[in-house]
Amino acid sequence: MHIPDNYLSPRTCAVLAAAAIPVIGLALKKVKYQVTEKKETVPMLGISASLSFLMMMFNVPIPGGTTAHAVGATLLAILIGPYAASLAVTIALIMQAFLFGDGGILALGANIFNMAIIMPFVGYGLYRLFQKAHHPKVGVVVGAYLGINAAALMAGIELGLQPLVAHNAAGQPMYAPYPLHIAIPAMLFAHLLVAGWVEAGFTLAVYQFICRAAPNELFVAPRQTVDPQTSRRLHHALYSFIGLLTILSPIGLLASGTAWGEWSASELVAQLKHDHLGHSLPSGMAHGLNFNALFSDYTVAGVPLSLGYILSAVTAVIVFYLIGKLVMNHYSTQS
Repeated sequence: MHIPDNYLSPRTCAVLAAAAIPVIGLALKKVKYQVTEKKETVPMLGISASLSFLMMMFNVPIPGGTTAHAVGATLLAILIGPYAASLAVTIALIMQAFLFGDGGILALGANIFNMAIIMPFVGYGLYRLFQKAHHPKVGVVVGAYLGINAAALMAGIELGLQPLVAHNAAGQPMYAPYPLHIAIPAMLFAHLLVAGWVEAGFTLAVYQFICRAAPNELFVAPRQTVDPQTSRRLHHALYSFIGLLTILSPIGLLASGTAWGEWSASELVAQLKHDHLGHSLPSGMAHGLNFNALFSDYTVAGVPLSLGYILSAVTAVIVFYLIGKLVMNHYSTQS
């Protein structure tokens, strides 16, 4: 679901960035207030960003030769609130784009809009509907499943609109070449069939664990005094889980194929030839931004692919942890 650069026109990227920026700005204000009420939010932001980052590294195979992945945005919204979840996923997406080349730089606003705004707010809203009706577990599954599919639908619309909004004088698409009637079903197929259930299963499993270990840590829990020792135990348990996910992250390499709409230039040309839609890249894509990330595709020069995957995950987790510590120290000195 990470839209690469040059798949969306510059105008589309600008519109989606303009839509995302005020929401993220509002999220910053909301979380700043939330931290004053519940300081445990700060370390949980780092933990949440790590969880989301690692979940997105686990690609699962989709019938037809493509792949997809979970995101964890609904889980984070249930755990720390939708605004904090929006920030956590945004941080993970920024890290992925700039350091690992997963998702475009110009398309960052679109990816944030889809995965860090649409997904957590849709998922959390559905969860709350069922939670108020005393069916929280049903809400977890429905929210996670439909949240990721809402994000996939939005990505399909954005990609499918490109032939309509960005084409040359001859009517040929300049960016993403597949129209709406292809892009939307392709995106939804992968997420309705596989990725949505992975998202729902993972979210439910972690939710049930937290309900047993520290139910007051959930965002919708009654505002009781939080036991610091219980919080520390939960944080240690989640970091242990993050460590396990980090070690297991190379499993994501087992899924062959590229996610639909995330092809490299050569893969897209091959796909267009296969679909009898042309023999060359659309002009806008051919002359677009070419950003080379430091650890592109989670690889480290001179290191085996699986070890590079683990090192990439470790790097991200350390960065998220340090960000959490810096923010925590900032609030500690103020109080």
